[in-house]
Amino acid sequence: MAPLYLCLALSAMVLALILRLRTTRSKLPLPPGPRKLPLVGNLFDLPSAFEWKAYMEWSREYDSDVIHLDLAGQSLIVLSSAKATDDLLEKRSSMYSDRSSFPMLVDLMGWDFNLSLMKYGTNLIHLGTLNKLLMPYCLHLGAMWRTHRRLFNQAFSQTAAKKFHPTELKAAHGLLRRLLHGPEDFRQHIRQMAGETIMSLTYGIDVLPAHDPYISLAEEAVNSAAVATIPGKFLVDSIPMLKHIPDWFPGAGFKRRAREWRKLSRRVQEVPFNEVKHQISSGTTPYSFAAQCLENLSESKDAYYTEETVQRTAAVVYIAGSDTIITVLSTFVLAMLANPEAQKKAQAEIDSVTGQTRLPDFNDQDALPYVSALVKEVLRWRPATPIGVPHFLPVEDEYRGFRIPANSIVIGNAWAILQDEAMYPDPLAFKPERFLLDGKPNPHVREPQAVFGFGRRICPGRHMAAESVWMSVASILAALDITKAVAEDGQVIEPTYEYLSELISAPAPFKCSIRPRSRDLAALVEATVN
Repeated sequence: MAPLYLCLALSAMVLALILRLRTTRSKLPLPPGPRKLPLVGNLFDLPSAFEWKAYMEWSREYDSDVIHLDLAGQSLIVLSSAKATDDLLEKRSSMYSDRSSFPMLVDLMGWDFNLSLMKYGTNLIHLGTLNKLLMPYCLHLGAMWRTHRRLFNQAFSQTAAKKFHPTELKAAHGLLRRLLHGPEDFRQHIRQMAGETIMSLTYGIDVLPAHDPYISLAEEAVNSAAVATIPGKFLVDSIPMLKHIPDWFPGAGFKRRAREWRKLSRRVQEVPFNEVKHQISSGTTPYSFAAQCLENLSESKDAYYTEETVQRTAAVVYIAGSDTIITVLSTFVLAMLANPEAQKKAQAEIDSVTGQTRLPDFNDQDALPYVSALVKEVLRWRPATPIGVPHFLPVEDEYRGFRIPANSIVIGNAWAILQDEAMYPDPLAFKPERFLLDGKPNPHVREPQAVFGFGRRICPGRHMAAESVWMSVASILAALDITKAVAEDGQVIEPTYEYLSELISAPAPFKCSIRPRSRDLAALVEATVN
């Protein structure tokens, strides 16, 4: 099969080159970037891991926050500054909000339900007569995306997300109790907390204290998606025509894997959603995102607001919400190991408010500016999504005298933005105080919102996720001390501080010691069970 794949790949490259040469385009130069080879362009320059760091280095090497790569005919634009992402992904969001195709993940594995992967339906009318015929389809895509997005925004806006505070507080207290009794399994406890938070607010389902089937199903689905999004893992992503070959065809193992993974994508949508419908029919429905959306269904005049829309949108919350929370809280623990003074300072601030006679709650947020700054610094220091999901530009554009080719994949490099020395001096250091001025939030320092995406594609669940993280961080700091683990021979175990190169970049496994700060605080944690 290797010769067949090679022939198909070369044919696709030649075709892409011919089409590119025949396309009418401006005479403006492309943005700078690594030298391109004939046919393959920069295909062999593309980093196999931690691409966000390589992109940042190229940006410095070519002294440009906008760089261009040619991946065998596919144009890739990388934006490595807040200025560039603001100008293009924010101010020109009507052009830059589309998504490219994901043959393996979307077409074969059935992840078309995922809002973050949906086509935006950008207006293509000025591309030519042929594409005018596609306008009804584009309008359909746009309307479908807006309906899914509207459901998200109504439930998870900054104001609306506050109704989830009781659920998030309960989950944070559950996390404290588990850390108190089994600190060595802190990563699993964080995962359990994130899972029960998401299941409760999305479906009103109380999960099992361990080995919950709903959480396991979500993890299995997310793991399959993580494999499918590894660059170069499946040739069909480079040559989409391969998705049409029969499953039995030699070399079509990827289609057989996709068929099994597609079953997961169906189950992750249907299993918890059917439980909500069962709750409604039995008259025992707790408040949840899915139940509220179904209740409002009969009042809507939106033709795209259907039961299937609710099911799909709820599944996105279900599978996407917990991963970011898990990664951010794992980074928080790692940051406390590396910066014990920041931990002590945050604990002193909390003690000044609670007097160690109670645990903090959401009413304490305004009185805990250093804790809030610490959470922001966790998001900035090691962003969970260094580049996120790429945008797609279907039409040619011009920026700063450069030509941005039509059909370009456009990446906002959150890593480079959040490591910008001009914006965040000494960026590799963990300094919560950079977000403060005279003990109050500093309005002159940019919030680390780049970690949640850009423009109209920014994560709609970011407010809920940030609130959940804040409550967990404040609770842990109030009751527990995080220190480096000590081996049996008395030697301190120093973490590697390494991260995994994935779409959501989490810390590599590490050990730590977590203990109650005092007996009285341990008793407060135990009392939360009631």
